[in-house]
Amino acid sequence: MTADNTKNAENAKSAKNTPGHCVDEDAPVVVRLSTTVDAPLATVWALHTDIGSWADWNPDIESVDFGGPLAPGSSFRWLTHGLDITSTIREVVPGERIVWGGPAHGIEGVHVWTFEENGEETGEGTVTVRTEESWAGAPVEERPEEMREALRQSLESWLDRLRSEAERRR
Repeated sequence: MTADNTKNAENAKSAKNTPGHCVDEDAPVVVRLSTTVDAPLATVWALHTDIGSWADWNPDIESVDFGGPLAPGSSFRWLTHGLDITSTIREVVPGERIVWGGPAHGIEGVHVWTFEENGEETGEGTVTVRTEESWAGAPVEERPEEMREALRQSLESWLDRLRSEAERRR
């Protein structure tokens, strides 16, 4: 691990303990999933963090309005599954981690994505993508199992589409 990677890892570890930079472990709904993508990290990261282009490869996202920059404090508005959501980027560790969150229709969500390159010494170029998201708020408290299943299905679909598109572009 290079000095820059060590510093990034330390910053990411520290951020995980910062409110708003991690999921709400006390939320009624927390979903964690992962997948392995057979594509270089640069391809996967660029695809996932090109927020304005999400609707081009993920049909669950109807539209996105994002003017950038890809930095904490920047917000984007998107329409998915009939929900009009405004999310604010809370953390970016290039090539490793992105966190966003915010309120939508009475639900407070925090979404964490991490990216880990595998087999770089062998040149295989696969990436483990992990996503975790928490939902809190009255609508979630009223129907936690239904909300958990909806979130799980949404995240499974997103990971599948991210994997498919990144592998297509490799």
